[in-house]
Amino acid sequence: MSLYAGLIAHAKQAILRAQATYSGFPVGAALLAKDGSIFTGCNIESSSYGLTLCAERVALAKALSEGVTEFQAIAIATPKPPLCPPCGACRQALWDYAKNIKVVLAAEDEFQIWTLQELLPHAFDEGFLQ
Repeated sequence: MSLYAGLIAHAKQAILRAQATYSGFPVGAALLAKDGSIFTGCNIESSSYGLTLCAERVALAKALSEGVTEFQAIAIATPKPPLCPPCGACRQALWDYAKNIKVVLAAEDEFQIWTLQELLPHAFDEGFLQ
């Protein structure tokens, strides 16, 4: 757990920056790169719901836009249980750029660790586009 404790702490801090005006459901994420750097994200909601950004994709976009392309894990935190796995769109985006990561779900003192493949079996990816 010690590897993930700091990552969870970063995700919980990111919750404080969430813009969850419409849902009232703040989420924070922290993406751990292979080089040890951490990129955080929070959900950013729009009154046009389809434009809402999830915390996981915000963290991923921040990392990719800085040229970081290799990842170890992502922590996704909510203020209270139940643990909240990434939505389908986030699972797909993470699969496209970080297939082999661990996904740490956290709320209060509870956490679970999954592989992305467990959360997105039989994923669609570049192999189907040949």
